[in-house]
Amino acid sequence: MVTIKRALISVSDKQGLDPLARALARHGVEILSTGGTAKALAAAGARVTEVADFTGAPEILDGRVKTLHPRIHGGLLGRPTEAHRAEMKAHGIEPIDLVVVNLYPFEATVARGGVSFGEAVENIDIGGPSMIRSAAKNHERVAVVTDPADYPAIIAELDVSHGALSAATRFRLARKAFARTAAYDGAIANFLTAIPGAAPAHDDPVVPAPFPSTLTLQLTGGTVLRYGENPHQQAAFYRDPLPPARPSVAYSQVLQGKELSFNNLVDLEAALETAMEFEGPAAVIIKHTNPCGAATAASCLAAYEQARACDPVSAFGGVVALNRPVDGPMADKLGETFLECVIAPAFDDAARAILEKKKNLRLLAYAGEGTVGQVAPPLSQLAYKSLRGGLLVQTRDDQIVRAADAKVVSRRPPTGEELAALDFAWRVGKHVKSNAIVFVRGTVTVGVGAGQMSRVDSVRIAVEKAQSPTAGCVVASDAFFPFRDGVDAAIKAGATAFIQPGGSVRDAEVIAAADEAGAAMVFTGMRHFQH
Repeated sequence: MVTIKRALISVSDKQGLDPLARALARHGVEILSTGGTAKALAAAGARVTEVADFTGAPEILDGRVKTLHPRIHGGLLGRPTEAHRAEMKAHGIEPIDLVVVNLYPFEATVARGGVSFGEAVENIDIGGPSMIRSAAKNHERVAVVTDPADYPAIIAELDVSHGALSAATRFRLARKAFARTAAYDGAIANFLTAIPGAAPAHDDPVVPAPFPSTLTLQLTGGTVLRYGENPHQQAAFYRDPLPPARPSVAYSQVLQGKELSFNNLVDLEAALETAMEFEGPAAVIIKHTNPCGAATAASCLAAYEQARACDPVSAFGGVVALNRPVDGPMADKLGETFLECVIAPAFDDAARAILEKKKNLRLLAYAGEGTVGQVAPPLSQLAYKSLRGGLLVQTRDDQIVRAADAKVVSRRPPTGEELAALDFAWRVGKHVKSNAIVFVRGTVTVGVGAGQMSRVDSVRIAVEKAQSPTAGCVVASDAFFPFRDGVDAAIKAGATAFIQPGGSVRDAEVIAAADEAGAAMVFTGMRHFQH
């Protein structure tokens, strides 16, 4: 145990500071501080010594130099050895036992967009990371706190241990501190190496390129999973330190059920991303990352019933996403089929009471649009896929062309009903593995063909999987038809309208196939491959 006698506090984020200061005062800790933090502590009634008075050196250069002084870093780095104690005494250096520092908000500043180069640079903290690293290196004697969320535990331990902190606590805090400075430096490197060309002028707004020349990722959590895609593989789950700007599996609350597996998480992501395509009540059932049923209706209950009817065999053991809260009747219906996971905005008390009887069923509640509460960092808009020895990075496929805005290329334009069905089919097809074909009636999937090497085979599989007649359906294809055979096969099954990106060298033949059958066809000009 190390008794805390002197603490240095310098924070940008001042939440939770008052109770920490009161706790330190209870245990007779001398508090050193700087600038705005010193004023905040004084206003809260804490006795504070200004760092400038402690070091005998004033803050200079507009506050850029405050804590870069031997009396600060010597006080942090001195080890509890006779030699270090003697040397510190000879130079008038007194030990500092606790550092509470959080950094200038660089990440939040540059995430706002349109920030000037000068503002970004001025939000690069120098003294803060230096103190954090000094304290963390010397965790043998010094405790370092970089996250206000740790204050309550620190206060509790100080009170129980009469003003002391344990070696285990100091080591835990040091690990967290080095992770924080690594993330901070990574964010700065990502921002600066994404600026094309020469350095902008001080007041110029910065428009970074989407991909920095040096990419640094900092993910947190490291939750070890039971295994990976297969039992012989090891796996862990990490997440972005800041929540993304839209609902995500990573920031959903697990309400019940077995531990989530690697495959559960991948399927949940596919299910939620598909459900987020629709504004009206929607239900999506995923099996092996592909929608095996999807529907929108007047209620999620009706949508789920229709989605399950698309492929009830594949729905067994599936993952369900709903974009409305789950109530009792919805829970009863979900309980009729063995499911791995259900994700929705919320589950009411009646639903929880019904579903808690299924002990292995995982329930997740996601935060809704506009409730995540933080600015998403630009890198959260990127998607990653690992290769052996490398990483593929791309912007997320968050765009969609509405069917109403697509180009009519057939002689017959789609009817209003067909247009609505095409729009639904197009949104579902975006989330089906390529080659993807989706047959839809109204706003309900009828047949899904996924992941085939030949597009015409995807058409045939979609027809074979259909549990109801395909006559009168519309068809979505995630990429162009390379030959007319896929369109011919769909027309033979009764398809009346098609939505696809277009762009094949044989587009004329494909359009002719639709025209010969009196079918409608629209081109979106946007492909949605899922590999």
